[in-house]
Amino acid sequence: MQSVKFDDFFTGNAFIYLEKSIKLAVEEDGVDLGSFALFSNLSSSNKNTKETRVKAIIKAKEETPVVGLAFIPLIMKSVLDYNFNYVHSDNIKINDSCTLDQSWSWEALAQDGDLVKSGTIVATLSGSASLLLKAERVILNFITHLSGIAKLTRTYVKELEGGSTVLLDTRKTLPGLRYPEKYAVLMGGAKNHRKNLEEMLMLKDNHIDAVGSITKAVEILRNTYAKNCPPIEVECRTLDEVKEAVALKVERIMLDNMLNAPPFNENSFDLLTQALKLIPENIESEISGGINLDSLKFIAKLKPAPNFVSVGRLTHSASASDFSMVIDFNK
Repeated sequence: MQSVKFDDFFTGNAFIYLEKSIKLAVEEDGVDLGSFALFSNLSSSNKNTKETRVKAIIKAKEETPVVGLAFIPLIMKSVLDYNFNYVHSDNIKINDSCTLDQSWSWEALAQDGDLVKSGTIVATLSGSASLLLKAERVILNFITHLSGIAKLTRTYVKELEGGSTVLLDTRKTLPGLRYPEKYAVLMGGAKNHRKNLEEMLMLKDNHIDAVGSITKAVEILRNTYAKNCPPIEVECRTLDEVKEAVALKVERIMLDNMLNAPPFNENSFDLLTQALKLIPENIESEISGGINLDSLKFIAKLKPAPNFVSVGRLTHSASASDFSMVIDFNK
């Protein structure tokens, strides 16, 4: 299931932020001092004439969607730059005849979004031992984390199959990983809510409480952006607030935390049903707030059906999928 291509998603700022995330991940892991000393010819105490070359495989250890393979070339480039800058600094005693082996190759045996079985080799790599050992953890951290998001997302998408309601993510992402995580959500079969604050004007409870009413808040937004007002979504907590937002003809209404506390039953969704009936077809509806798999089973049966359900736990509570990198030093 590949709902978007890497090159289509990571454009403009999204690509810039991805490069920054990868660069930070490489830098925060520091210099692989052990690998430099053991496997390269950089240290004056190592008499190797060439760096040790190795081959590696990346293997799934459970059934899971795989996400992050497309990041590997960017990670390897960042590692190469980092290693190059290090060995040309004053931090290491260099052999007079040292070389830094910067050649490497790889082959993707799966695509981002593919569902792979346990034991599946998803990629192979070849290069110097010091290069691959430095890149290993960064590559695995991205792949395991993003694949886990895609795996959890698919379990939620499955609950909504056969209906018209679309599953959305939220902005509840790890700092610095907004775009990679939203990419993983797409690979899991869901859609992205706004990627940043600029994509939609969203009036949340704090905005509304600060100015006094939904009506006043919407009027301020429309007056401020009179020439080109972005779409407005209003978060509603009560039926009266829903009626107020409907009268203002906003683009979308979010029904926030209108679920009764679990355990859930058919009566837990009476308030949501009443609210959905108040929203005309020309205004989009969205349910949010504490959604889990148990409540989603009931939400999938609501009549009228909401246009969207947004779930924060897709990104903030996903467990990592299990992948490993196996390096063969005999090659």
